[in-house]
Amino acid sequence: MSDESSLDFVRQRVKDDLDAGKNKGKLVTRFPPEPNGYLHIGHAKSICLNFGIAEEFGGIYNLRFDDTNPAAEEVEYVDSIQEDIRWLGFDWKDRLFFASDFYGRLYEFAVELIKKEKAFVCDLSLEEIAERRGDTEKPGTDSPHRQRSVEENLDLFTRMRAGEFADGTKTLRAKIDMSHPNFHMRDPVIYRIKKVRHHRTGDKWPIYPMYDFAHPLSDALEGVTHSIYTLEFEVHRPLYDWLIENLDVPAHPQQIEFARLNIAGVLMSKRYMLRLVNEGKVSGWDDPRMPTLSGHRRRGYTPESIRELCKKVGVSKFNSLTEISLLDHCIREDLNKRAPRYLGVMKPLKVVITNYPEGQEEEFDAVNNPEDESMGKRKLSFSREIYVEATDFMEDPPRKFNRLTIGKEVRLRYAYFITTQEVIKNDKGEVVELRCTYDPESRGGSTPDGRKVRGTIHWVSAAHAVKAEIRLYERLFLSDEPAKELDKDLDEMLNPHSLVVNKEALVEPALKDFKPGVSFQFERTGYFCADPDSKPGAPVFNRTVPLRDSWGKKQQK
Repeated sequence: MSDESSLDFVRQRVKDDLDAGKNKGKLVTRFPPEPNGYLHIGHAKSICLNFGIAEEFGGIYNLRFDDTNPAAEEVEYVDSIQEDIRWLGFDWKDRLFFASDFYGRLYEFAVELIKKEKAFVCDLSLEEIAERRGDTEKPGTDSPHRQRSVEENLDLFTRMRAGEFADGTKTLRAKIDMSHPNFHMRDPVIYRIKKVRHHRTGDKWPIYPMYDFAHPLSDALEGVTHSIYTLEFEVHRPLYDWLIENLDVPAHPQQIEFARLNIAGVLMSKRYMLRLVNEGKVSGWDDPRMPTLSGHRRRGYTPESIRELCKKVGVSKFNSLTEISLLDHCIREDLNKRAPRYLGVMKPLKVVITNYPEGQEEEFDAVNNPEDESMGKRKLSFSREIYVEATDFMEDPPRKFNRLTIGKEVRLRYAYFITTQEVIKNDKGEVVELRCTYDPESRGGSTPDGRKVRGTIHWVSAAHAVKAEIRLYERLFLSDEPAKELDKDLDEMLNPHSLVVNKEALVEPALKDFKPGVSFQFERTGYFCADPDSKPGAPVFNRTVPLRDSWGKKQQK
């Protein structure tokens, strides 16, 4: 458990409750996703907080799906959410629940409210209910059906349950206060008719509880002690507490709100993410440009880096915008320690080493990770013809250019010193080949005379290189706050360079059949991982993050 002086306000509240013996010393938290889309990185903060607090203070945590809107829910989402949470590092074991597990009890709670004259069946449409709700200056207007008798309400609600009425013709509303300053307390709808097949209960229920009704009561039925939620639900807390206080529930959870994770340039709206998928703007929910956890996983982000991001952002009561560079920093720190290094050239330029014997090949030892000696070394094949990065050569370089140019000696990583002697161009005047010489005594990157060269470049052997597809990703939206530009056409909001595909890259043969999801570093280029689209001998690599913030540099120019 963290030192008390470093506890955030949520953890301090939990500690105070435990020290006071509240809830008989028990601690139960939960993460309650709606199965209407894939989890995004904003959910990671809630998962880490809800589950992390339980682990830190010796409590338990539940995973509960608040599946109260069957029209938008799918088994695919249920499965993906569980996969993402496990990937993030949490296991709820046998504590998996669904709000639909409690449909019978929730119905009984609704009946209890009717009998206590705290709920009534209303014939107004949802539009009419909204029109009569009033505004901040004037109270709402009572429904003409608010004074129905208990007997009539029980009869109508029973018939709603039996499926006698059409969708939208009746609702069950809590009877609270139409002049309440909080709109959520102005006789809110707690049940509606929705004759839609549910992914778990089938056609058993023609009526479904509203989220604000099902959520607190499901918490209570599970024995949750601390219902930790994002800040936008703070205005819902009075209704949460009203339901808990007015019903005979087995537990009295305490709702606590914290500021959600907002990242610059990222739109975390399930509705718009679904639109991006349905309109083909992205390849799917796991497109590496998406803010979903599955998208981050496919792009090569590690669960450790995302958990570290959540830790660095911290927990507060104030909404703020986190720079994407912080997430990039977290993944660089993580992969720098664990990712093996490999050589690959993104834009190959052929180099012929004219004084190297034709047909000769040799191997060099290459360090897999200088940060971790236990990862050992690998063999690199070398031959007379190699490829280097086209950007590593300039005919007329600036003064501090320490790479290939006519007459200048550079070091090939792990291999030899070479010097460019001749440039070959095509009919368009483009450089297509370099003729170089090498120093045979510089094997391994040093010479007997101890002379120094300032430039070291990476390369691949032409005889051994493997062609690879490289997918370079940038942020999907142009604006730092795309949520404020939703009135624009979607295409105007999207970054046209969010995905650049390079099919000409050449990489060392060790990467030919790399396992999808495994991360590595292309030296001097960035961190990458193999994509599931890879095929034997035809790898596809996603760039997780460059070695430095390329987006920030572009914006400064």
